[in-house]
Amino acid sequence: MNIFNKVTLQSMKKSRTRTVVTIIGVVLSVAMITGVATFGVSLLSYLTNGAAQKYGAWHVEFVDVPASFVLEQTHDERIADTTTFENIGYAMLDGGKNPDKPYLFIAGFNEKAFNDLPINLISGRLPENSGEILVSGSVAANGGVKFAIGDTITLTVGNRLSGNEMLSQQDPYVHGSETFAPQDERTYTVVGIYQRPGFEESFAPGYTLITTADTQDQVDNFSLFVTLKNPRGVHAYASETAGNYRYVFNDNVLRFMGLSEDNLFNTFLYAVGGIVVIIIMIGSIFLIYNAFTISLNERTRQFGILSSVGATAKQLRNSVLFEGLCIGVVGIPIGVIVGIGSVGLVISVVAQNFGNVMYSNVPLILTVSIPAIIAAAVVSLVTILISAYLPARKAANTPVMESIRQTNAVKIESKAVKTSKLSQRLYGLEGTLALKNFKRNKKRYRSIVLSLGLSIVLFVSANAFVMDMQQASTMAAAVTTYDIGFATQDMDDNEMLSLYNQLKTADDVYESSYQALMTYSCAAKASDLSDAYWENAGSHGPDETVNLPMDLQFLDDRSYLNMIASLGLPAEEYTGPNAKLVAVAKMEGQANVDQLNDLFTQSALDFTIAPQINGEPQMEQGRNINLTFVETVPPDTLPVPGNSGTENSFFFRVMAPYSLKDQFETPDTQVVVKGLTFRSTNPTQSTAEMETMIQGAGITANYNLYNTYKMMDENRNYIFIVNVFADTFIIMISLIAVANVFNTISTNIKLRRRELAMLRSVGMSDRDFQKMMNFECVFYGLRALLFGLPIAAIASWLIYKGMVLGGMDAIVFVFPWNSMAISVLSVLFVVFITMLYAVSKIKKENIIDALRDDMT
Repeated sequence: MNIFNKVTLQSMKKSRTRTVVTIIGVVLSVAMITGVATFGVSLLSYLTNGAAQKYGAWHVEFVDVPASFVLEQTHDERIADTTTFENIGYAMLDGGKNPDKPYLFIAGFNEKAFNDLPINLISGRLPENSGEILVSGSVAANGGVKFAIGDTITLTVGNRLSGNEMLSQQDPYVHGSETFAPQDERTYTVVGIYQRPGFEESFAPGYTLITTADTQDQVDNFSLFVTLKNPRGVHAYASETAGNYRYVFNDNVLRFMGLSEDNLFNTFLYAVGGIVVIIIMIGSIFLIYNAFTISLNERTRQFGILSSVGATAKQLRNSVLFEGLCIGVVGIPIGVIVGIGSVGLVISVVAQNFGNVMYSNVPLILTVSIPAIIAAAVVSLVTILISAYLPARKAANTPVMESIRQTNAVKIESKAVKTSKLSQRLYGLEGTLALKNFKRNKKRYRSIVLSLGLSIVLFVSANAFVMDMQQASTMAAAVTTYDIGFATQDMDDNEMLSLYNQLKTADDVYESSYQALMTYSCAAKASDLSDAYWENAGSHGPDETVNLPMDLQFLDDRSYLNMIASLGLPAEEYTGPNAKLVAVAKMEGQANVDQLNDLFTQSALDFTIAPQINGEPQMEQGRNINLTFVETVPPDTLPVPGNSGTENSFFFRVMAPYSLKDQFETPDTQVVVKGLTFRSTNPTQSTAEMETMIQGAGITANYNLYNTYKMMDENRNYIFIVNVFADTFIIMISLIAVANVFNTISTNIKLRRRELAMLRSVGMSDRDFQKMMNFECVFYGLRALLFGLPIAAIASWLIYKGMVLGGMDAIVFVFPWNSMAISVLSVLFVVFITMLYAVSKIKKENIIDALRDDMT
């Protein structure tokens, strides 16, 4: 060990407190970087395992390959596992309503395929021989053709051809560009209904039906699913191996490894991690940079003496870097252990909530990645070296005589420390001394103010983000008027109402109703529409008639009468064959209901309405009605299958009693959705009981049972997870800031030992001395708050705008008064406690010894 390193070690031992605090800062920094990396790896591992459970663990699928290709891949050393199923062929779907999926695709599974490729049964069981078959539930939901368990179906099986080329599931159906070539006829018994498989693309032309592969069939057309030992080589492997064969990547799994072709997701994944690491590094550099700057202030004269006897600038820089390495050798391993332990503790707290919002059968467990830990250690070491190098370069370039005399420590100009008479009257002698000291040491204390300001911005911004998320969650829960919903399109009313009488008897159900929804068109005069409508729609003629789409919602008579009574309307005018109807007609765009502009100019109007068929109004079937526009929030409708929302700039819904539904329903009218809604004190238990009732009722119509309370519960769990990690991040950043402030202030006080001892020697009492230091605390805090709070407010507003642009337009901006108040109190408290500690050390010292100390 050379002499410079020995001197450095002696200096570190002499200033044990500063060294220990610096190591603590490094530990916190490394713990945060390690924690972020470890949690990121754990979360991605969880998402990868969950996606593998849902979509299969395979990495790449080869479509329509012969047995020889399959055999060749099983001997490839890069492959960990393979799974295949037979492509038996296609059959026409008679009566299918989806023009893009006119086929059934029949797949022959072996035992390994049944084990490796996820199959989620809705009802029934798996096929046990080649005469039994599983039918995808999307055949009924999307294709409009129903198969029931026990049905016997006979299919003419063949191939899709485009010229002489055989088409596969990866070739979308294009009308008129292909032919169907039948080969043989097969008969199957339906033994189960299952959810659409993950390997079936949305654009696939055939609904996948699964049977058991028959060993006697001479099939030489397979789908091959490959799992690699090293997934990072999946793209190179596929391009090298495929040749003329088609292949598909399992992006649902690969995206969480950062290997998918989804560039947007990859950018988001790496950007989030990068931003968090940058924030941590900024806070850490402030802390460690300050520590080394103060260390060099203590060793300035020492560096001057070493330079005078021949030490080069490089040797002095290396001396400081050696100090950084020593601190890193101690702090980095401890930080890694603390970071892993902290993440393990946090994961144990939130693991159950992750199961509730994502994959219930996949546990969130601590996953430690050696490459991630090495990367965290390297990033931490780079942070330390950067923090040490910057002040080291400055010290090494300082002239020798300035270093020995320490004339560069504080440079005073008359204007720099001038204070007004008003401040002298306000603060007194002690406050004036504190203010002058603050002015003459601006560069030294600027880092304290910046560190405090940074912690304020981070704390307030993170709290604003969490508050906006909580607000969005609360609003989402508030507009849900039912906990459980049963939705259907084609169930007979008598059958639905009979089922309703059963379901409403389920345990814990305390309120129930039923409803139906139709799409109609309303012929409105231009003069009846409000200015707010025409501002959005553009110019119009005075005699123009506008056909406006509207929803016609039929509520059970009891619920409808209760709504009429709550609005204060006479029941006799709104019941009966020719009754008036109530409607809500508002322009979209405002966050609060009471701020919405009216769609029409009057509160009651006569209209001609007609049903819509395929989006076109059938005015020949029109009828006249009288509408009264009311100020209320209509009951929620049930989810409409396949509905992605409308692009209308207005909301127009008419409400009527269910007893009038037959009058508005024509042979061509389509009921968009109808069903039952329930409120329950225990929605999960009630839903489970209802599922049993529905199965016992032998319902054959297509339906969906929704537990909307569970959906809201998932939202609440997301908020809980956000809260936990936001709070953890805030605490760690705050600890870095506290360590920074403690290190800087306490060491700066120690550097002023002679100055403070001189003040005490000329008669300054302990009370006045403490008063002066209290003023310095206030100046630190006020300066930090002066620029920290405005920046934090701007950051909070930007977060709000970002969330609004992201689709949460119902939330309103709430100024973060509470978090700002906490920041103010915390900043003043931390500074005051740190100053109290440092001053107590000074007071215990002998004045004569402090005056003699030359700080070398």
